[in-house]
Amino acid sequence: MAIHLGEIAPDFTQDSTSGPIHFHEWIGTSWCVLFSHPKDFTPVCTTELGTVAKLEGEFKKRNCKVIGLSVDSVADHKRWLADIHETQGHAVQFPMLGDPDRKVSTLFDMIHPKANDTFTVRSVFIIDPHKKVRLILTYPASAGRNFTEILRTLDSLQLTDKFRVATPADWKDGQDVIIVPAVTNDEAKKLFPKGFKELKPYLRVTPQPNR
Repeated sequence: MAIHLGEIAPDFTQDSTSGPIHFHEWIGTSWCVLFSHPKDFTPVCTTELGTVAKLEGEFKKRNCKVIGLSVDSVADHKRWLADIHETQGHAVQFPMLGDPDRKVSTLFDMIHPKANDTFTVRSVFIIDPHKKVRLILTYPASAGRNFTEILRTLDSLQLTDKFRVATPADWKDGQDVIIVPAVTNDEAKKLFPKGFKELKPYLRVTPQPNR
């Protein structure tokens, strides 16, 4: 089943390292990053889980919960946690879903048979407090993810939900943003009192409005 941006994320109940997770209930009024890794006790996945553990505080600052998943059992996840802490220097505190029955993997289309018909690919979903899917990323098994980029995208989504702006290529929190084309110049003068620079009629930049 393919999932598209703007759709409601599938709900499910599944066991995790933190006990049973009722997904929509667990998200509550937070944002959520759901990400899958192909296999426990593998090198790239170990570095990824350690990185997310290191960055979990940054996600929390943004009212965002993180949750991992693979087709391994919860018992395997729990045995692996010590290795992650030992080699990466950070303890995993967020829940990791066990999915040996592939229920969640199937709901979120995380198994791509032409890549591997057994393990999940490296999928990422950002889900907003309304349970809508706002970002979908898919990486191959050989490429570890850049979770700083996922934080950057979360910053962009939260900013552009509040203001009539978009973020340019390589934007980082605190940098100038783009006024969306639907906003007229007269409206822009009222909405963005710091002013704006018109590079082209369709390309107007303004200081980040919440800074």
